[in-house]
Amino acid sequence: MVNIWDQNSFSKFQKGFKGINVTRQNIQDSDIKDKMNPKIVLETRNLGVSYGSNYAIKDINLKIPRNAITAIIGPSGCGKSTLLRCFNRMNDLMDGHINNEVLFNGVNIYSHDVNVVEVRRLIGMVFQKPNPFPTSIFNNIAFGLKVNGFEGDIRERVEWALKEAALWDEVKDRLHHNAYSLSGGQQQRLCIARALAIKPEILLMDEPTASLDPIASARIEQLITRLKEKFSIVIITHNIQQAARVSDYVGVMMIDDTMTGRLVEFGSTKDVFENPKSKVTEDYISGRFG
Repeated sequence: MVNIWDQNSFSKFQKGFKGINVTRQNIQDSDIKDKMNPKIVLETRNLGVSYGSNYAIKDINLKIPRNAITAIIGPSGCGKSTLLRCFNRMNDLMDGHINNEVLFNGVNIYSHDVNVVEVRRLIGMVFQKPNPFPTSIFNNIAFGLKVNGFEGDIRERVEWALKEAALWDEVKDRLHHNAYSLSGGQQQRLCIARALAIKPEILLMDEPTASLDPIASARIEQLITRLKEKFSIVIITHNIQQAARVSDYVGVMMIDDTMTGRLVEFGSTKDVFENPKSKVTEDYISGRFG
């Protein structure tokens, strides 16, 4: 695998963030908080993403409960990752066009007066493959804190994040070792710790165990289950059994006749798996296709 994060590019990446002033916009204003639904942290309203005249996903209406684990499942190519990237505006980095609204605590994150950097601070992302920076374990966590102007005790916050990610006991005596010296499962937990360090409200996870062995995957699942006490989690997974094990709510996506991703069902994990409303959902979770 080619490593795009060589030391030179990482240094440029660091310099590129110097001088950014991350301030809280109306995304957390008190008048907005008074109006928001305390049980719903994230909501989409007829959300669509198009590339030219072709829609990748369309008419997605979804409410993500607060302090719960929501899994999005469906066959490959149905738009799960496209949907996930809408939740913290990662699709801004592509050529797609976003239609309609994504509300975070009642605020449309695609409004012109919303600070995108702040959105991504409050809604963190963990990717499919571990992507630690080519620096020490400690600096992997401390970097995000420095970028975001953290004024507290960085060592204390690094320790807190590593403990939250169930990694502290394994690395506390080698914090200044290169992050690449960790195993794949440890690297993924380091990436989770890095996301947690700035204390987001939502943690997005795009198939976080796809590249891990069963033992490492089980540890990540245990971690995810515990983290929902403090964070709202949205996880994309191809593993239907994993969704059944770890999630509280499940959204099922499918492709329609025009190759557009649609949300065909959403509900509690128990209801979706034991009493699906849609025949296509029943066929998918029972393994008849997908």
